[in-house]
Amino acid sequence: MDYPHYPNHPNSQAPGAPVRSGIPEHGRIPKYYAVKAQVAALIEELGEGGLLPTERDLALRYEVSRETVRQALRELLLEGRLRRQGRGTVVAGPKLEQPLSLASYTEGVRRQGRMPGRTLISLERFPCPDALAAEIGIRRGEPVWHMERVLLADDERVGLESTYVAEARVPHLDTDFDPDSSFYAYLRERLGIGFGDADERIETVLATPREALLIGTPPALPMLLMHRISRDTAGRPLERVRTLYRGDRFSFTTHLGG
Repeated sequence: MDYPHYPNHPNSQAPGAPVRSGIPEHGRIPKYYAVKAQVAALIEELGEGGLLPTERDLALRYEVSRETVRQALRELLLEGRLRRQGRGTVVAGPKLEQPLSLASYTEGVRRQGRMPGRTLISLERFPCPDALAAEIGIRRGEPVWHMERVLLADDERVGLESTYVAEARVPHLDTDFDPDSSFYAYLRERLGIGFGDADERIETVLATPREALLIGTPPALPMLLMHRISRDTAGRPLERVRTLYRGDRFSFTTHLGG
């Protein structure tokens, strides 16, 4: 069967692209997907920061309805290949690659030539409930800090981080710590606490309306949710972290040995 001509034809499969470039086995290509492939080729021509033509102009160019164009653009936005800027749409840069290791967010972002940052949303102290107490190795009712921060990369909001740590481990967190800096560096350099190991779990979720507002994304944008429980070099529980990363701006990497 002959396939309609469009840039992502399976015979020109690019390394790392989806198998058969997403074409069903029966070979019938949804109209929006053909438009998506054509816009993807345009994205390559424009380069990072390039301004995409309007939906109306794209509909005229590809001789399809604006709703067809809109569906193609929605997928490209969710994949992180495009981003909204003001009233227009521009080509997004490459995703941030965060290593699955005990390296901090700050270190991971800096390795890619980006400027990490954080905006403090709240820092509060409260009596630790049962479930959390078991995770961070303290007794129920002992004081625990909760620190919530928006994660930034070159001033772009890319995630939301909640950290829980016993007050006894960091008694002066509210006065000695700069919330725009790395918490891991603070523990290591100011308090002499080193990280030993951690248990980590990643899942995909949708942000709550509050979380989406803080991160500056639509509620329908898929998020990568990471749960981490870290221990110090003596094996004592240290912190519990819940981090939401934008699915369109992040990917995670790790090295597997045989």
